[in-house]
Amino acid sequence: MEKVRKTDEEWRAQLSPEEYVVARQKGTERAFTGRYWNTTATGIYRCVGCGTPLFASDTKFDAGCGWPSYFEPIDPERVREERDTSHGMIRTEVLCNICDAHLGHVFPDGPEPTGLRYCINSLSLKFEPLEDE
Repeated sequence: MEKVRKTDEEWRAQLSPEEYVVARQKGTERAFTGRYWNTTATGIYRCVGCGTPLFASDTKFDAGCGWPSYFEPIDPERVREERDTSHGMIRTEVLCNICDAHLGHVFPDGPEPTGLRYCINSLSLKFEPLEDE
């Protein structure tokens, strides 16, 4: 997939102020406040910046952390991981590999089959329900 590149002005025009802070400035929404943390509908979670399908509802699980959590992305090539040492912690940041939007972090405490927990900000996602829902 081809990289999506936009100016800061273009990102600000496309995203809500809250989405911009999270997706472009690596912000984090408060736990249990995001639009998808407790969504159970069937569908696809797309990147808020470029629309790339990132996570499927059948990989979503309730981690009890207050953010949408998934045990794997739809396609590992669509997400990128980087070391994050902000806030006095060492974590693994997850970004959209197409538009570089900050999505959240991945942790090694998820369920089988991967053992991973992709802890993702709702503000970084747009949910697309399946037609028959």
